[in-house]
Amino acid sequence: MSTDTSAHVSRVRLGPFPPAAPSDPDAPHVLAARVDVDASAVSGPLTRVWESIGYDEINWTYTPTGKRLLRKFGEFSGGGYHVRPHYVFCSGSGFGIPHWGSGNVYHEDDDGKPYYDFTIVDQAYDAIVGAGHHVLVELGFTPRDLVPPEAAELTVTPSPTVYTSYEAGTWGYPPRDYDKWGGLVEALVRHCLERYGEAEVLTWLWELWNEPDINYWRGTPEQFNELYTVTARAVRNVLPNAKVGGPTVTSGGLEFLKGFLDYTSSRDEPLDFVSYHTKGCRFPTREYRPVDSQPTERLNPSSTKMLYDLREFNRAIATYEPYRNLPAIVDECDAAVPAHFGRYDNRNYEFQNTEYYPVFQVKLMKKILDLNANETVQVQRATSWSFYFEGERFFEGTRSFLTAGGIEKPFLNAYRMLSLLGDERVEATSDAAWNVRALDDTDGSSMPEEVDVLASRDDNGTLTALVWRHIDDQYHTSEQETAVNLTLRNLPARKYRLRHYRVDAEHSNAHTVWRSLGSPQDPTDKELAEITARQGLEEFEPARTVEAHSSSVTFGISLPLPAVSLLILEPTD
Repeated sequence: MSTDTSAHVSRVRLGPFPPAAPSDPDAPHVLAARVDVDASAVSGPLTRVWESIGYDEINWTYTPTGKRLLRKFGEFSGGGYHVRPHYVFCSGSGFGIPHWGSGNVYHEDDDGKPYYDFTIVDQAYDAIVGAGHHVLVELGFTPRDLVPPEAAELTVTPSPTVYTSYEAGTWGYPPRDYDKWGGLVEALVRHCLERYGEAEVLTWLWELWNEPDINYWRGTPEQFNELYTVTARAVRNVLPNAKVGGPTVTSGGLEFLKGFLDYTSSRDEPLDFVSYHTKGCRFPTREYRPVDSQPTERLNPSSTKMLYDLREFNRAIATYEPYRNLPAIVDECDAAVPAHFGRYDNRNYEFQNTEYYPVFQVKLMKKILDLNANETVQVQRATSWSFYFEGERFFEGTRSFLTAGGIEKPFLNAYRMLSLLGDERVEATSDAAWNVRALDDTDGSSMPEEVDVLASRDDNGTLTALVWRHIDDQYHTSEQETAVNLTLRNLPARKYRLRHYRVDAEHSNAHTVWRSLGSPQDPTDKELAEITARQGLEEFEPARTVEAHSSSVTFGISLPLPAVSLLILEPTD
């Protein structure tokens, strides 16, 4: 391995976008829209790009709450999600705190001989696999017994929130012995193969590290590339058909990614997927203002910025001929960073409690599918870096699926809706939709208000359509609802049973109920029952029968801002 440990800097802004999007109270509203779904026009299989989650706190995977949440995702996922936790190789006690965890696998005896303890890893991976999911194995970071001598340069003053320099970041240095690192990787793969079987482990993805273009990696790009060679070889030594990839860079790491692909392509290194990340914004965090005050500046995430990132990365990957057909794994794909900041750090994070976020996520996933339809390199997974946080207050505003007491946030209902889509995508258009081709001329502005649609069908003839109204501005509201004229054409059956589900301020929204009760931080049993009764996916109207005329059905729906409707038409004749 090389000995040059000089710091590298490759974090640059990609595109013309600000760190966070400002609010515009004068932005125009969409007051009417026409949506058309052609049930006979199949555009291909519907790639379920959303079926992946990840989180920092590996030790919360196997808590009772963590296991229940994984099972909940398993209940509405056909083939299981890919689940990606951080810190599997970090040394520690196994006590999880926000943005930290430890698998505590690697140890050395007094003679420097490695030995391994998989007790914590078994609990985490058992919970994931036991709930019907698959592991996206992030092989990181450096165990304490492999920290190199140069890590002594990172010194900290111990305090109640900083234990030692190891927790403060020496785990980010390259391991001092790449052979021992390779042995650790081989031991983990071998152990997982024995515990879960080849059929299961072959569904897993194995990637090196996380965001090596920033301070998660305190070595050089050259050292990272060398470590990739060691890591990929170690995985394949045990499981020759394992899927290996990387380099998991941030949205500012495009040059780092190109250097990595230069390296792997020139050496014909194993590479089965290319991974990178995108975030919609970063707020000026931790203002520590009075609890109910407004933020200093009203700011928002930008889905346009995220889509621009994806397109630029995928186009860069496509310039490498050997990699044009590899899947892109966007294994952190989130509206804002960091995950553990909430409304008490900065009030702009409030959107992570509300109906705004699930509609944002549905919209984002559809636009990613639109990019796939237009670009060579295809996104296979877009991971929400979200799970839950121990010890937080009710509706803390962190990026999570649950709040205190295990109550589901509206965000989870976006994934329930997406799970009900069919296997084939059918052509669907809206005359009030934003088109991804607008990225060609973007000036950094956020996506304007739109009404758009994603539609699908199953083998049994069931048609499903998601229709939403959204703008990338959590503060821009409208008293007037949008009248949507929805037509479904070329229907094969004459009669359908129509079910209509809705996420908005008044439906599928435990947060609204909690607020209506006075935002209690110690809710009574009666209040908890009221809140949880409204946390799941709710019907907007009773199911009814609709009849096709000339193979067509037309009806109207009305959408507040923001809102998403899920319409399921099941043939009954």
